[in-house]
Amino acid sequence: MDRACCKRYRTRGIGAGRAMTVEPFTSALAVLSAMITPAVLISACGTLVLSTSTRLGRIVDRVRDLSDRFEQLVADPTPALQAEKRAMILGQLALSTSRARLLQRALTSLYLAIGVFVSTTVAIGIIAVAGGQRYSGLPVVLGLAGSCFLCYGSSLLILEARLAFASTRKEMDFLWRMSQHYAPSPLSKDHQHPPI
Repeated sequence: MDRACCKRYRTRGIGAGRAMTVEPFTSALAVLSAMITPAVLISACGTLVLSTSTRLGRIVDRVRDLSDRFEQLVADPTPALQAEKRAMILGQLALSTSRARLLQRALTSLYLAIGVFVSTTVAIGIIAVAGGQRYSGLPVVLGLAGSCFLCYGSSLLILEARLAFASTRKEMDFLWRMSQHYAPSPLSKDHQHPPI
């Protein structure tokens, strides 16, 4: 074998070795990139879970406060605006109950989304290691399911925010009527009800 042929053979062998080394590294990076993608959605769900839990805690505190106010109202013998106060408190309790139910459903949906996104990441890793091209569509299906849960949870949070605004508006309207009843007439004329 002459020297030129040996040199050509060695070069070809080195190039083939590099290709074999680079290809698994590139495919490993592609798998890791695919596994990290659901982590962004997991982080988004986690943030929504924290804020939703805080909102649910505030509703629980609000219901306790309304319950205390209702007990004081029942014990108070003065009849001024009693019927309106009771109606307002009972209306606020009804809205708070609806808000708590919506937030509970939203939390369930967001927890499901987190679980499905974690399953997506695991499925991507298992399929890449096992080389099962037959199940390559599974991570896509799981990702779509997790996105649907996230979208549903977000929709419930939008509905809850609208109920929160309605609750605040009703309470402000009641306080305005109460101030008109108790405030002196010159003071009530100076302060008009602001539109919401």
